Amino acid sequence: MKYAIIGAGWAGCSAAVELTKRGHQVHLFEASRTLGGRARTVNSHGLTIDNGQHILLGAYKATLALLKTVGVNQKNALLRLPLQLCYPAGSDGMEFIAPQLPAPLHIIFALLTAKGLSRADKMALARFSSTARWMDWRLNQDCTVAELLQRFDQTDNIIRLMWQPLCIAALNTPVQRASAQVFLNVLKDSLGTRRAASDMLIPRTDLTNLLPQAAATFIETNGGKVHLGCNVQSLNKNGTQWQLQQFVPHAQEEFDGVVIATQPDTAGKLLSPLNLAQHIPEFEYEPITTCYLKYPPSTRLPRPLLALVERPEEDAWGQFVFDRGQTEQLAGLVAVVISASHKAIEHGHEELALNCAKQLAQDLKLPELATPELHLVITEKHATFSCTPGLKRPSNQLPISGLVLAGDYTESRYPATLETAVQSGVLAAGLLCDAGLIP
Repeated sequence: MKYAIIGAGWAGCSAAVELTKRGHQVHLFEASRTLGGRARTVNSHGLTIDNGQHILLGAYKATLALLKTVGVNQKNALLRLPLQLCYPAGSDGMEFIAPQLPAPLHIIFALLTAKGLSRADKMALARFSSTARWMDWRLNQDCTVAELLQRFDQTDNIIRLMWQPLCIAALNTPVQRASAQVFLNVLKDSLGTRRAASDMLIPRTDLTNLLPQAAATFIETNGGKVHLGCNVQSLNKNGTQWQLQQFVPHAQEEFDGVVIATQPDTAGKLLSPLNLAQHIPEFEYEPITTCYLKYPPSTRLPRPLLALVERPEEDAWGQFVFDRGQTEQLAGLVAVVISASHKAIEHGHEELALNCAKQLAQDLKLPELATPELHLVITEKHATFSCTPGLKRPSNQLPISGLVLAGDYTESRYPATLETAVQSGVLAAGLLCDAGLIP
């Protein structure tokens, strides 16, 4: 059969690969000229960078399986690091590194050897871990992460250095508004299971090449087609067949089923003429800003990834910094990440870049970092939905035959992550099978 996937982000690529793998012809449509959606390559100022810095976890089973399917060599494409949360030396931070020991010994050892934490901090962290395991990482009623941490008697220091950065990195929502249950789900599947699940995987290549381009090659090699610059404006059902209006001039192809793998607002517009727009709820969104700073090629950070102490009162907004020279051989290029960056971007990108450079210089005690050769700030305003307690998210299934949704905003145990997007795409393809459309 022939299927259309609208949107070539990670969810759309996942759905397209899954259907292709099952032996069906797939047409993947993308409105832009670049594959990857909100995790894609950007070319600017002579640099090939990403629209945002991403990190994967060893717990991302669906994503790792997809990479294997499309032929990506994971050892070459991903830098695998043990679980760690390390701040620059002398920056009033901490050093927490899990060794390669069986779970949960790796967490116990990391806790015992952690630097920068008092005995009270370590006891609080141990109490959280043991209580969460006893509860099977489940709450009777969802609440905010801040309320959960207070309930578990976490110290101010461990909240500042551990839970707050982990929450904002995973959910892109501040602890005061973030869903405790979703946060616990992430912790369970990363910290509460086998050791490798907690590993941190940093891409060694740009995000479009990491998966979407490999997925496109897989699709085309197996008889499918990838259409870039094709903006699908409407859908029309003709009997059991679907038509995509105005995606290619002079063409009226028909499809046996359609996966809508766009952002929620675009999905709502496509569903509106079908009287299904109510299936997409109104979301609040959180931005993510990545500040790229270019220094001389000899510049090298102590680690590929460092946490930063966020100090809003000093306009020090960075939460993590990545040394792209150690991950992608882009010597001298660092990426400072600011999640939930509403406040940080209020004064403009120019001032934010200078503040990030100043923060690096101060925290790493390297004055030369205050004056980068080049800076580039990219803000993805609708990077993720705001992952709040009890948030209702739409199911992939739509009440009309042959039409399903895919995207990181659909119903899931996880927040809006690459893994959620990939899982959603696989599920969407499976729903077409369950509907009896595929023999």
